[in-house]
Amino acid sequence: MSAQRKILYLFVLLIWFPAAVAAPALIPAPPAIAAKGYLLMDANSGTVLVEKNADERLEPASLTKMMTSYVADYELAQGNIALDDITTVSKNAWAKNFPGSSLMFLEVGKKVSVENLLKGVIISSGNDATVALAEHIAGSTSAFTDIMNQHAELLGMFDTQFRNPHGLPKEGHYTTARDMATLGRAIIRDFPAQYGYYSQKSYTFNGIKQLNRNKLLWRDDSVDGLKTGHTSRAGYCLVASAKKDDMRLIAVVMGAKSEESRAREAQKLLSYGFRYYKTLKLYDEGEMVQKVKVWAGDKEELALVTEDDVYITVPRAQKDDVDARMEIDQFIEAPVEAGKTYGELVIGVGEDEPLMKVPLVASSTVESGGFVQVIWDKIQLFFYQMLEG
Repeated sequence: MSAQRKILYLFVLLIWFPAAVAAPALIPAPPAIAAKGYLLMDANSGTVLVEKNADERLEPASLTKMMTSYVADYELAQGNIALDDITTVSKNAWAKNFPGSSLMFLEVGKKVSVENLLKGVIISSGNDATVALAEHIAGSTSAFTDIMNQHAELLGMFDTQFRNPHGLPKEGHYTTARDMATLGRAIIRDFPAQYGYYSQKSYTFNGIKQLNRNKLLWRDDSVDGLKTGHTSRAGYCLVASAKKDDMRLIAVVMGAKSEESRAREAQKLLSYGFRYYKTLKLYDEGEMVQKVKVWAGDKEELALVTEDDVYITVPRAQKDDVDARMEIDQFIEAPVEAGKTYGELVIGVGEDEPLMKVPLVASSTVESGGFVQVIWDKIQLFFYQMLEG
């Protein structure tokens, strides 16, 4: 075929078959999940990819212990407790108080470190360990439960109410798949030093070895958490987190029919998310996005930055079409307060509606300039504003 014919052939293709040049982002419907409620969330961007009955209030069973460990991690970070603190097991935390349930097998009067109790809560899902840890932190399980609910409110878990720290059935003890994903995201984000406990496949205490009930830890190398739960009323529950490359997903399955089912259904959600979506990191926390002029200040320029890391999750076929534009206050006058918002970053894909808006804040304080500088700048600014108006 001659060069002229090839060019003509390509021209015809572009006219008659534009889809061959710019294929649309085709994503199949999410998989059907056998559970009362479920949700798939990107841990970095917070984007929800799949959900059903995600706001229905359900019993969480031992998923409750995620908040117990979150509170413990918070207290560790505040310096109120330490991993090597030693607590004496009370009668309330005695394993015999919880027959037929998951246990660390604590004995009354035994001295146990906070680190061992934390492992007993996360890996063994021990109800006895949970009570011992709660008593060490707050003095009683009721006081500790009050702290749990305060943290839930701070995290925006508005459809959650805890009545105890372990998740055994009690009237008024409930949460949602969305709130559990929010909690899982907070655990990963806020306390990475302790997150490694969630990936441990077994834990041995007092000569008794127990396996982590999260089956996905053995089946999928990308899975490194988080927690299982089960009671006859709650059914089988699982919050699973997995990371591939720079993308981390959280799958929540509540009210599945069996231990095998909760693992299988969570795996479906994770596989779907990794296959069809991509998370991009656009800006680092505190990264300068734009320099702007400051009027009447002791500095002429100011850097506008993002307060947090900025992530966006999009269909894989659209990962190269992400667009960001800035909408910045037209005239910024001193004094300027560090951390105050002076614009926003509008992020979307192509000409679609924006997916997110990110505040742009002042990186530093700018004080008012000297008398002459202020007068001169205000005169200039007056005429600029007249022209713009």
